[in-house]
Amino acid sequence: MSQDFIKTYQELRVYQLAFRSAMQIYRLSQQLPPEEEEMLSRQMVTASRSVCANLAEAWGKRRYHKAFVAKLNEAETEAAEVQTWIAFAVKCRYLDAEVGQSLLGQYRAIFAGLGRLIEDAGAWVRPME
Repeated sequence: MSQDFIKTYQELRVYQLAFRSAMQIYRLSQQLPPEEEEMLSRQMVTASRSVCANLAEAWGKRRYHKAFVAKLNEAETEAAEVQTWIAFAVKCRYLDAEVGQSLLGQYRAIFAGLGRLIEDAGAWVRPME
């Protein structure tokens, strides 16, 4: 999709993947042991949702190049946090290794998408006219 045809952040492929991944993490978090609810489950769900929220905020800041890129960088930071929590969940054997690898692959794709948005930020920024 070219930026000329995208009207909302929900149309961005990276947002769609991040949203699907966050929903998958939410469903998986329901299967974690109760003692991990505060630390692992909540952190993983919150960070995965933050990727989406920061993408939405970045979209709203497209008038300002630095603000747009800063929000995308925050989305990258949250995505890295999600990867860390996934690694803990796999290492603690709360998540099957295959499921963990699939999720990590999704977040690598999210990183790549965010990186492309950052690299091409100038094409996405829409200054006030």
